[in-house]
Amino acid sequence: MSASGQASASLPPKSNNAPLKKIISFYVRFTPSYSKIGFHARSLFWRRLDADFRGQTWLVVGGSEGIGGSAARSAVAAGATVICVGRDPRKIEAFAGSTAHPQRVIGEVADFSLVASVRELAARLQDRGVKVHVLVNNVGIQKRDQILTREGLETSFATNILSHYLFTRELLERGLLAEDATVIETSSGGMYNHPMVVKDLNITGSGYLGVRAYGLSKRAQVMLTEYWRRRFAGSQRRFYVMHPGWVDTAAVGRSMPRFRETLKSVLRKDPQGADTIVYLAAARPPQKADEAIWFDRKERAAHIFPRTRQSTETPESLVAYLDGYGGAPAPLGSRPAADRQGS
Repeated sequence: MSASGQASASLPPKSNNAPLKKIISFYVRFTPSYSKIGFHARSLFWRRLDADFRGQTWLVVGGSEGIGGSAARSAVAAGATVICVGRDPRKIEAFAGSTAHPQRVIGEVADFSLVASVRELAARLQDRGVKVHVLVNNVGIQKRDQILTREGLETSFATNILSHYLFTRELLERGLLAEDATVIETSSGGMYNHPMVVKDLNITGSGYLGVRAYGLSKRAQVMLTEYWRRRFAGSQRRFYVMHPGWVDTAAVGRSMPRFRETLKSVLRKDPQGADTIVYLAAARPPQKADEAIWFDRKERAAHIFPRTRQSTETPESLVAYLDGYGGAPAPLGSRPAADRQGS
């Protein structure tokens, strides 16, 4: 997946390994909710969202297309200045031209699979004296085959969770997040299949499985949001993680072509997937549980299968692990021993 958004489906069982009955059960259970059918049904009961983001600066990572681009476009339309972060300057330029007010779009080129690029972006923003009111950590990828970054990390781990943590931490430490900032993570239904095993987040070698690497990174986003909520409890800052539903993004077409072919008539459009991002930024609703995920403007449980609740991992153990890969001042090359044996 490119920097444009997130794959937004929990995967059905593999057809060559699972009985037909199990595959049918998957689609019967989840399609009515996660497709545009569920979006249209729920939206009948929503109040009109008259968002006003005048005076705000948004920073959308992976904001040049897809779900992130749709959220950023809505922010511009509602008066915000948007810092659009992506890897391709041509896509960023095209996105700016697609908005109602291209002069309010500031492009920043960065590769969120690389720790060095994340830090360089934070430094540039600090040099400019930027103050961010809404941060949308939307960038993510899903790979079937194992691919390592030039910094030696598994790509989906580096892109989907490590960079999200490091960037948010950098903005906080540099004083670039407003005191009443809203931080929103874009996760995915892929997390529902996986209990957290922190030591497997950057798994490489023979134990690698692309679907699991993706699902664990998406589960980690939920835990990371819980960490930030605990750390800043009592402050004016708000931290949310959301699930966009099953969205017909270009990334889904690349990473899950069979899934898209099966459900393309009912997959959501980008604005439907981005709706909850815009809602959270505008309404900043209270959240009852520390661990939760927002879907179609409502707080939802972070687990749908009992087995994923059985993990003994904590948000603090996750952050300690991420610190070992560059979150702390230690050199990037110092990798946790738990991963060296599987590489």
